[in-house]
Amino acid sequence: MTSVLKGLCRAVCILMLLVVAAEPLAASGRVQPAKPNIILILTDDLDYGNLEHFPNISNLLVRRGLSFDRYFVTNSWCCPSRASILRSQHVHSHGVLTNTAPEGGFDRFTRLGLERSTIGTWMQAAGYRTAMMGKYLNHYPGEAAAPTYVPPGWNDWHVPVRGLYESYGYTLNSNGRLADYGWAEQDYIEDVLTAKAKDFITASDQPFFLYLAPIAPHNPANPAVRHATAFSDLKAPRPPSFNQDDVSREPGWLRSRPKIKEAGIAAIDDRYRRRMRAMLGVDDMVGSLLTTLDQAGKLSDTYVFFASDNGFHLGTHRLKQGKTTPFEESIHVPLVVRGPGVAPGVVRDLTANIDLAPTFAELGGAAPPAFAEGRSLVPFLKGRRPDGWRRHVLVEFFRPENRISARQTPVPPYAALRTDRYTYVHYVTGERQLYDLTADPYQLDNLAATADPELLARLESLLQAMRGCSGAGCRTADQLER
Repeated sequence: MTSVLKGLCRAVCILMLLVVAAEPLAASGRVQPAKPNIILILTDDLDYGNLEHFPNISNLLVRRGLSFDRYFVTNSWCCPSRASILRSQHVHSHGVLTNTAPEGGFDRFTRLGLERSTIGTWMQAAGYRTAMMGKYLNHYPGEAAAPTYVPPGWNDWHVPVRGLYESYGYTLNSNGRLADYGWAEQDYIEDVLTAKAKDFITASDQPFFLYLAPIAPHNPANPAVRHATAFSDLKAPRPPSFNQDDVSREPGWLRSRPKIKEAGIAAIDDRYRRRMRAMLGVDDMVGSLLTTLDQAGKLSDTYVFFASDNGFHLGTHRLKQGKTTPFEESIHVPLVVRGPGVAPGVVRDLTANIDLAPTFAELGGAAPPAFAEGRSLVPFLKGRRPDGWRRHVLVEFFRPENRISARQTPVPPYAALRTDRYTYVHYVTGERQLYDLTADPYQLDNLAATADPELLARLESLLQAMRGCSGAGCRTADQLER
């Protein structure tokens, strides 16, 4: 009898072990990773509202994912914005003020020691295999590092060190080795980055974090050969702010700009077509990566984030092209997320690029440092709105006084507050802008000179609280009502 009981015990134990071992198995029979994979696709200068032109992005991400309809950047300039993404800090906190040395660029980022703690190092410490591919920080590596330099936090590194924006005829630093690419069709940079990303995905035998930064649609917006004639009849959008008629109540930098003439409008349309053609290479990238994930059996375990570092003007507010302004065209950019448990829909709460790194960290079980200032978007991904969410977003633009010139940009430094209803801007010149976005969504009527002084004082107080915040204090300041 005892031997029978012992046999039964053994059988039960073996069965329990088999059940426990089988728990991670999906319906497909494949072992699921303990942590999800995460991909960030960050475009360069893509403004809000153009995704419907791209079938893979529209069908595979937008229609199957969650769109953050009020997602803003902390600075509408490439390098400060990308530093905010890497560190989850406002510009006044990380100190990368511009695109170029000595105030900004890769030079400033690395000399301040900011590379020692980025989303790359956080995810790597949490057990992720990490990769950075495409545009890193402006003027990398410059004079601050060797062309073969790979920053900490990245297991796989494929970043241009020469010819970044040409899309052909460039040099990649591929894991510390330089590789030259020419002008053949197969050298198109978005395709090369796609191939390397696919290799990274299929070779990863542990959870991975992939930061993939294509060059499009940044000027000169060179397309792949296969897309060279696409969108031949397309014209730039003509919202009410296009070639704005009345700028009499605007700050001096905008009042000084003449209306755009017919030839200038034709150039805007041509630039728009080139940007859209270049973005087709990114659309192909998205389709290829989703196919690779599916074929590798990793699609159901992977979050895909699609965003931009800043927006872009194409004729709006009399700006033929460019960014760095506090207008919606510069600061309001797309963010779409697809992934496990993410239901299709739209989030209308105010979100910002400083929220990306805390979101990745929470998804991957990483611990953001105390200096992080953003908020995790994970509750939204799980279908609920978190309590105590932010009421406003801070946008900052810096430029040393000796660099304010028409040759570069007439926009002087400013700090801006984007609330649910208002955009409030205070320039170093003392000039201000105030737009009621409910009544004036295209920002045509600057109310700063006629608004209720109490409203202006309240917005100024909130703006100053945000400008002086740091670390967790920013998550208190962004909730203040007065």
